[in-house]
Amino acid sequence: MDGTGNLIFDFFDVYGDRPDDRVDVTLKHQVLSQSVHQTNQDTTKRLRITELDSTQGGIFNLQVFPLRRRPVSRFVRVSEDRTVQQTIVLPVDASRVSGIDAPPFDSLGDDLKAVLEASSVEGLEDKRGAALYDAIDAVPKAGMLNIYAKMKVTKFSDNRDCFSFVTAFNRLRGDRFFAKVAKELRDAVKNSIPAQLFNEVSGALHTPPPGFVAADSFKTPDLYGNLQLTFFSNPDTLEFISDTDIDDAQGVEHIFQVLRPVFTGKNTNPYDIHEILLEFQKVDPGYKLIV
Repeated sequence: MDGTGNLIFDFFDVYGDRPDDRVDVTLKHQVLSQSVHQTNQDTTKRLRITELDSTQGGIFNLQVFPLRRRPVSRFVRVSEDRTVQQTIVLPVDASRVSGIDAPPFDSLGDDLKAVLEASSVEGLEDKRGAALYDAIDAVPKAGMLNIYAKMKVTKFSDNRDCFSFVTAFNRLRGDRFFAKVAKELRDAVKNSIPAQLFNEVSGALHTPPPGFVAADSFKTPDLYGNLQLTFFSNPDTLEFISDTDIDDAQGVEHIFQVLRPVFTGKNTNPYDIHEILLEFQKVDPGYKLIV
């Protein structure tokens, strides 16, 4: 048919697999009155929509509403007498996550296992190693694994990674962890600024633990999912603690073109960070979300 074209949609998760979900899809021409609605579509299969008007620029607003994932939106162009394939990545809706499929303790990296063995974590002071790991709830465990994965790929000029300076966890939360670190980490971070591995930022919103004073704060320059290290020092013992977190910077909204803003002003959700790390940075935190 003259003046028309077709679109094919493939739906994927952040692993590049077809998710087991259903979606409603709406296409609306931005100039003309044509609109198309497809309901209850199986995301494990391709969706083909034909005879879309390619005139007046052929720009359509696409909106995809999954059952268990975040709704996404984007603009797509229809070309006359052509079939154009569109890949749609659907991030998990963090509010629908019931838990995580985390790796067993024995399969963790030796460095992470050693830190867990040496840790005395607030609320779990009587546990070490595997017992500590198994006792950590899903949200702080996801946060820990996110930050561990990001620190492992953040390496200095001598190829030493950031996590190698961590000696023990003090506190684990979904959006951050507090950990004892070797004082050399702060020096390594400061020395990496000319190479733009880290930039110095304000740490004013980070409160020092008892007995410690604020030192300085640094952040990687990633557009989304950047690693931030905020250091506190003990003037008497010369010990250092790092408040370490990953900032989403509304990354889920922008990377995936989420239809409704996800920023709530609350703490960063580690399940959103999971999706950002995999999709935007190709960093696998090593666990899967259960929805």
